[in-house]
Amino acid sequence: MHIRQEQPISDQPVSATARQQPATDRKKHRVFMLGATGSIGRATVQALVADGHDVVCFVRRGSEKKVKNDGAFNGVTVRIGDVTDTASVADNGFCNETFDAVVSCMASRTGAAADAWQIDHAAHVTVLNAAKNAGVLQFVLLSAICVQKPLLAFQHAKLAFEQALAASSLTYSIVRPTAFFKSLSGQIDRLRTGKSFLLFGDGTLTACKPISDRDLATFMVDCLNDETRHNKILPVGGPGPAITPLEQGQHLFKLMNKPPRFKQVPVAFFDVIIATLSTLGVLIPPLRAKAELARIGRYYATESMLVWNPKTDEYDADATPSTGTDTLFDFYADMVAGTATVDRGDHKVF
Repeated sequence: MHIRQEQPISDQPVSATARQQPATDRKKHRVFMLGATGSIGRATVQALVADGHDVVCFVRRGSEKKVKNDGAFNGVTVRIGDVTDTASVADNGFCNETFDAVVSCMASRTGAAADAWQIDHAAHVTVLNAAKNAGVLQFVLLSAICVQKPLLAFQHAKLAFEQALAASSLTYSIVRPTAFFKSLSGQIDRLRTGKSFLLFGDGTLTACKPISDRDLATFMVDCLNDETRHNKILPVGGPGPAITPLEQGQHLFKLMNKPPRFKQVPVAFFDVIIATLSTLGVLIPPLRAKAELARIGRYYATESMLVWNPKTDEYDADATPSTGTDTLFDFYADMVAGTATVDRGDHKVF
């Protein structure tokens, strides 16, 4: 692994199918990778290397020790810079070198408005412009399925960049995954301590087809060579039927050999918090960001992570493509057994 230090500077769903080409016919790309230090980005780096691609990861200062001690980055080049700075992206990232594709798993940490517009939109636009200047021809973007119904700042920011990418001259694949395993694992510690599983409403308001980091990474990497995924928006979930929060809780109690204990929380709980923080935010600006986080929580408590059918005004599990082999319930079993862990970082609700 090589680490290059930063220099000082003044909508159309398609099925998730198997690989279309034999391994010997698959083109090996030189890839400029963003968001490599996140859990999905890390898995994508591993998938890129396993598929024989030449990978350069552009990461922020402070990540040197993390990537240096992580075997997932063996065989890749790591460069340090500032993705929000045009000069740094060009001089410390692309370095006047030739790349075939950009793969981005980069996302704002919290989803708060300022962070979202800086990272999910502006930083991506900066990289897109630098990529075009460097002669890059392809861009694979990790987006989110929730941009179908944009109500939140980070959704509008992601959607704005999706539109910029689609309007560019680059061949693009915009991947919109459903829920991640780590996002659905927040209540395991609660149950271990004997607490109840929290449900919004009766626990059947929403559903999703959770996808693992590994399966999502494989899907994204395959976008490089699978021409059926080019210049398309690609919603994708994991294998099996859609799962509700109630079913998640029931399965966890069964795995833990505990009697089911549920506590229903009214959605109005969020409305009170949002109204309070928004009012106080007029006088105390930092509370505005907390109000946005509460809005994010409410969104995920009331909206399914599935393909939205505008003709029926409903989420459609059958129309949500599936890929991979990893299931949420197998992941839960590993979590309960202690053979799997997850760092949710800023993605905490409970």
